[in-house]
Amino acid sequence: MSETPPQEKHTPNEAWFESRWWWRVKMWLQWTSWLQYLPNLVVVLLLLVLAGIGALIGCWPFVLVDLPLVLAALLFLNLIFDVVTVRYDFHPEEPLPTSLEHLDAFEVMRARVSCRSFQKRLMSEEHRQMVLSLAEQNSRPENCLSPSPIRFEYVDNPLVVWPAVGTREFLVAIAPREYHEMAVVDVGRSLQKVVIEATRQGLATCWIGPGADHKSIIKHLGARFDPEKDHIICVCAFGYRSRYIPLAIRLILKTQRHRLDVQELFYADTDFHKPLNTNARPYRAFGRCYEVCQWSPSSYNAQPTRAVVLAENAKIQRVDFCAATHSRYYAMVALGIWLANWECGCEALGKVGRFEQLAPEMRGKEPFPDLPRYIISWVPKEAP
Repeated sequence: MSETPPQEKHTPNEAWFESRWWWRVKMWLQWTSWLQYLPNLVVVLLLLVLAGIGALIGCWPFVLVDLPLVLAALLFLNLIFDVVTVRYDFHPEEPLPTSLEHLDAFEVMRARVSCRSFQKRLMSEEHRQMVLSLAEQNSRPENCLSPSPIRFEYVDNPLVVWPAVGTREFLVAIAPREYHEMAVVDVGRSLQKVVIEATRQGLATCWIGPGADHKSIIKHLGARFDPEKDHIICVCAFGYRSRYIPLAIRLILKTQRHRLDVQELFYADTDFHKPLNTNARPYRAFGRCYEVCQWSPSSYNAQPTRAVVLAENAKIQRVDFCAATHSRYYAMVALGIWLANWECGCEALGKVGRFEQLAPEMRGKEPFPDLPRYIISWVPKEAP
């Protein structure tokens, strides 16, 4: 089975890359979990070359020889430390995290960040049963938006994923093989509700989409996966956060902390020309709901979701959630995560509403026919 969803085929450029030997070496390093240690080694070698050139030309010895040698030695020592502590798990036992039950819903959602390094220990039985119970509950047909069934399968084997390290326990999100857009949205919405509650209990989580090897997943699912009927959407790792993280992954985490401004994500008109003033009435009644959507996770941190908040007579009429890309899988999962965060925020504020797919004639002037593309609306209870 391809690692890429069937409706999101490789581009010609991606096919060209995959035919190169060096790309195949890169993928082998990635799937064997050695790739995250390679940047250190590459920089060390470059510094040694620089020091050698500096020694040959014989000028600026401190800048061209001494400094590169010192930096190379430090990076090499860091590489050895990362391999010993992370790859081979040789370090003092780490404490279990504390729960975040003292935080409100918004603080819990903001406290959640993707964990890229997990402790090698398994979850406690209490935590495991909580995750499995929530996964079963949130994937029930009555709790989903689509009639197409979804499910989450538990795997307690180290699947081949990247760039997270130390992962041992996963929920594998499975939808019907035949594509149903709202079923993929349900995956994001349902699984994010599990993630929010897991975060509240002190568990670490990591959404993994393109970085998961489907062959590895299918192998461990065994008879629980039918390639004729099932399609793997993504996986989510669960466990306890480790303080030991390879240097390259630390740098990746820093680059993923950026988010678009709220005014680039929320709009007050269906033409997406008027950024939403979240501090103005009546929009400010939804407080931090905008913020927790802004900080929702998405594949490659692409933030492919947009929303239109429509008001009339100083009252919110509805919120239209739209996809900003043509992606049929990862954009839909990201949109589902937005729905879960919005829903959780509204519940915390006592805002009652429902999700509803409105026909074009019910939406009035609809959003751009191409992008952003309308998917679903949240309608307050008091709205018609």
